[in-house]
Amino acid sequence: MKLPLFRTLSAVLVLTSTFAVSHPALSQQQDHILPPTALQQDMTQSSAARQRNEQQIESLYSQPRVQDALRAADMDPQQVTRAVSQLSDADMASLAARSAAAQKDFAAGNINDHDLLIILVIIAALLLVIVAVH
Repeated sequence: MKLPLFRTLSAVLVLTSTFAVSHPALSQQQDHILPPTALQQDMTQSSAARQRNEQQIESLYSQPRVQDALRAADMDPQQVTRAVSQLSDADMASLAARSAAAQKDFAAGNINDHDLLIILVIIAALLLVIVAVH
């Protein structure tokens, strides 16, 4: 009675190993929903976008007149800069878009220097609140 069980197990083992060896692509596809290269590419793009957004925000807040306005509002420019790096990707993208729009409006003459500085101080205050809440 041990012999038929042994033959059955042997047959199952041979069939399983044959299937796994003959179809390595199928076994790999089941391991990952997305290929590792796609995941790596998404991570690279996300990292690059975050870095661009951070540079956009920092270019605005590193200007001397903006730093003077922050100090006049009793805000530490260094604290604002540190807070930028703590933002989520979505918050950073939103803040970068707002800072780019503010710079564009200022360059086009749609807002004056005083209005721009008030906007930037308000955005900096929001930034610090967002970071404090998270």
